[in-house]
Formats: sequence, C-alpha cells, structure tokens
Amino acid sequence: MATIYDLKPRFQALLRPMAARLVQAGASANGVTLAALIMSLAQGAAMAFWPEARWPLLLLPVTLLVRMALNAIDGIMAKEHGQKTKVGALFNELSDVVSDAALYLPFALIAGVNAAFVVLVVIASTIAEMTGVLGPMIGATRRYDGPFGKSDRAFAFGTLAVLLGIGLAPGLWTTIILAAMLALGILTIWSRARRGLDEAAQ
Repeated sequence: MATIYDLKPRFQALLRPMAARLVQAGASANGVTLAALIMSLAQGAAMAFWPEARWPLLLLPVTLLVRMALNAIDGIMAKEHGQKTKVGALFNELSDVVSDAALYLPFALIAGVNAAFVVLVVIASTIAEMTGVLGPMIGATRRYDGPFGKSDRAFAFGTLAVLLGIGLAPGLWTTIILAAMLALGILTIWSRARRGLDEAAQ
C-alpha cells in the first residue's frame, strides 16, 4: 500500500551532500540520532507544559520535518559512510518510538481532544514499529509497510497541529481524525505482520 515512506529515496538524495559534510566535520550517525531525539523531547515538553498555547502546535510541523531530515541523514551516514553499528541500530529504533510518544502524547492534554484516542493511536504506532522490527527474527527484512508508517503519522499529526494552532476548536472532527488514525495504525500492524510472514515463507 502506498505511503509517504515511498518518497524516502528522493528525500535522501537531497540530503546526501549534507550527510557527507557532517561526516567530514567529524559528526557521527548516533550523534545525529541523539540530536533528533533531544529536539523531539523538547518539542513534546513545550506542548505538554503549554497545552493551551498555539505556538507549540504551529512549531510541530517544522520539528517533524527537521526530525525526518535528521532521521534520513543518520541513515545515510550509517550505511554509506561506514558508521553502521549494532548499538546505532538499536538506538535508532528505540529513539523513534520514544520520539513518537513525546511528540504525540501531549495532544491528549489539549482541552477538547479525545485523550483516549490519542493514547490508543500512540500505542498502535508503537506496536506497528515493533512488528516491523521483528521481521528479521522470522527470516524477513525490517518491514516499513503502510498505510500509516512514521512519515504518515508525522503528516497526520502535523496537519492536526496546524488546524488546532490556527484556532479551530477541537471537537467531533478531531475525534473522527484520531479514530481514522487508529484504524490505519491497526491496519499497518496487520500489513507488516502479513507481509513479513509472506516474505519469510518465500
């Protein structure tokens, strides 16, 4: 199923020169991953501490875009510049899950937003990522199947943040969006599990 993740090769091509410059400057892939994690935690903290403020919401799409760029850059540095390590692979997967939780759970603190759905979406997202990571354990590759992978979640929550940030009052429409996100998250878990099993069987 098509997903925003399919655009990753083009995105990486744009960032490849920057990754090379960072390597030349002595930066490490793990350092870039850490920077993305710290930025995500700071953004999440701002949303949690000021749930009624609009500026953290309007800042979120920028943070998500920068995070996506850093995630692509650390991958390029690891795979194309000899910085791939087991520690880095573990750190990368864990930081993604922690960052998602830090960036999205604060939506539950916004008055009028259905907190239960926010939590369920984050839980489904975590399970989806775990399902993808478990691919190698059953003889398959790491699965990134959609329809609601990391990039898609970033787009959905970023759009939601902008709508709330420009002053739209949360209500039934936010609940419907979150319910749709939950359904897509569950479908993603099923898709990754099924495709992983199919790949392993072959």
